[in-house]
Formats: sequence, C-alpha cells, structure tokens
Amino acid sequence: MDSLFSARSQAIEPFQVMALLARAKALEAAGRDVIHLEIGEPDFPTAAPIIAAGQAALAAGHTQYTAARGLPALRQAIADFYAQRYSVTLSPERILITPGGSGALLLATSLLVDPGKHWLLADPGYPCNRHFLRLVEAQGRLVPVTAASRYQLTPDLVNQYWSEDSVGALLASPANPTGTLLYPDELAALSKAIRVKGGHLVVDEIYHGLTYGVEATTALAVDDEAFILNSFSKYFGMTGWRLGWLVAPEAAIPALERLAQNLYISASTLAQYAALACFEPETLAIFEQRRAELARRRDYLLPALRSLGFRIEVEPEGAFYLYADISHLGGDAQSFCNYLLETEYVAVTPGLDFGQYRAQQHVRFAYTQSIPRLEQAVARIERALAHWSR
Repeated sequence: MDSLFSARSQAIEPFQVMALLARAKALEAAGRDVIHLEIGEPDFPTAAPIIAAGQAALAAGHTQYTAARGLPALRQAIADFYAQRYSVTLSPERILITPGGSGALLLATSLLVDPGKHWLLADPGYPCNRHFLRLVEAQGRLVPVTAASRYQLTPDLVNQYWSEDSVGALLASPANPTGTLLYPDELAALSKAIRVKGGHLVVDEIYHGLTYGVEATTALAVDDEAFILNSFSKYFGMTGWRLGWLVAPEAAIPALERLAQNLYISASTLAQYAALACFEPETLAIFEQRRAELARRRDYLLPALRSLGFRIEVEPEGAFYLYADISHLGGDAQSFCNYLLETEYVAVTPGLDFGQYRAQQHVRFAYTQSIPRLEQAVARIERALAHWSR
C-alpha cells in the first residue's frame, strides 16, 4: 500500500510522543491518574477577554474570509506590539497572519528553499522544521549542538556545516526542547555569518514572552531582513485557535501573499478577531501572571529533577521545558519513558522526537501542570528510579 503514496509523505517521521500520548489516554480511560508532562501546552484556558472577543465577532457576523495577509487591524496591533515590547519599528505591511506558527513555517520554506537545498537546524530542535523542508523537496541539515553552546547554533558551527547547497539557517529563541535563548550579540554574530554566505536568517520566536529573569530580543533588532516566525499559541495561550504570523522583508511580501492565497486562502477569521483582544492591557496582565506561574513551576521542577539525578546542564530561560540527560541512569530514553508511564503514570517525551544527536540519552519534561501535580510527578518519578536503576 505504501507504494501508492508519495515518497515525501513516507519520509515524514511520526511524533514518538503521540504514541505515548495515545497510551496515556488509554490508561486514563482505564481509570489511571496520568500526569502529563509530555505535551507543549500549559493547563491554562484561553484568557476570558479573548473568548469574549471571539463571541462578539460571531455575533457580529464576522465569519467570511479575510484578505490573505490577514486583518489590517490585527497586523497593526502586532506592529504596535513590536514597538512597545522591543522598541522595533515595523510596518504592518510586512506582517502576514497565518494558520498557526506552522502556517508561517510553510510560507517561509515554500518561499526560500528550492528542491535539493537545505537550511541548517540545531539538533536537538523542533522536529516539524525538517519535515516542512522535506515537503518542499528540501532538507534540514542537522547540526549537533551541546550544552557548551547552550544547544544553539554558533557562527563557528555555521561555517563548519555550510555547503554549496545551504541557503539559510533556522534558529529558535527560546528553543524547544531546551528552553535556551540567543542574546543580542549572538543573534548579530549569527546574522553576519549567514549574510556573508548569502543565506537567509529565519528565527522561530514562538516562545517569546515566556522568559524568566530575562527578556528575549527579537532578531529584527539586529537584522531587519530576517524572517520571523511567531504564534498566538504559547504566550497568548490560543493553541486551539490556530493562529500565527510571519514577519518578512518588504520585497518578499508579494510572493508570500501569492503563496498564502493558494495554500490556505486566509487564516481563521474568528481567531483573528479574537486575537485583537490579546493586546489589551487587561489581557496582557493575564499573560504576565501566567508567565510568573510558569517561572514558579520551573523553579520547583528544575532543582527537584536534579536532586533525583537528572543532568540538566543548562538552566532554561524560556519556554516551559527541561531537557534532561539520563545516560548515566542506564537504558535508553524511549524505554525509560515507556517504563515511567506504565509503572507510575507519568508521561514525558523521549529525545527521539527532537533529532538524532544523543537523542536516546535525553528526555524532555514540560512543566505545564500545577505545582501540586508537579510534586506528585516528582514523587512518582523517584519511586520509578528506585526500581529502574536496580
């Protein structure tokens, strides 16, 4: 049967965590209390002002297509947000509203990467990045990164791995699964290294806003020609609404608009009207309260896991993940995750979902549950380790 389907579809690897999630759901259906630390979605509901704005949009009959680039009012609100948060002047004409951050990635890969070419990607990193490249008959060239560079690409790595088929690099700050940031001087140095080679700088800023003790810098502050991927899913808490945006150089907008018209026509009209409420002071205050809560969760879970023997070499400054080395515990990450789920009903993600480099030696914990639930999880993990290590 597989011979009837395209080679590109068969090259897309499944999320390992989805099989694990399915098993977790089956255990829950059988009456087990599963603690979910595997999925990148906090337990917060959509903020009430956003829901109210969506309901008002429905009542007003805002249910038809918008322009492919998105609602002008929303694009202006995003531009104003960049001015307020980053002191970056950005024309709303350079912003395209997309169906989630994935829609932004689809546009960027379609525009920038020809068949046979590739972007450099950090390994570990978000797996869908290389899969989107495969869909446009291109590749993600995985670059092994370690704690020494805080799991981020560096100019030296760009120079080492760049080849005649390289056309750019995709960075992530904060990064999934490691939660690390790129600082302004690092972004500037990477931009220079990539520009010297004639490549494109693409930066995933989807976890912007979710940083702790430090503010993330947009790459636009150091490179006005960078392509920026962002989303309403993480800081703004609109995961199921499927809304994101892409910032691009002005010269790229006509081609991107044509792509958007053909690939998805427009993003959800209802979601766009609802998202206008994200930038109101009342709503931003809710997001900041949630950021503070995530910081408390990180500050509990990080030392708790280290005390159990997990090696977390770099303290994450953003997102809501902890990337832990378990190589000294014995076994492999997939087996460990299965064991933890089957014996103590705690679900975490194996490193195989994030690349190839030392993937079987790492697991990712998402601190997306309340502190009482995290405390329960730590107690269960401690029990599991007592038997796993024997």
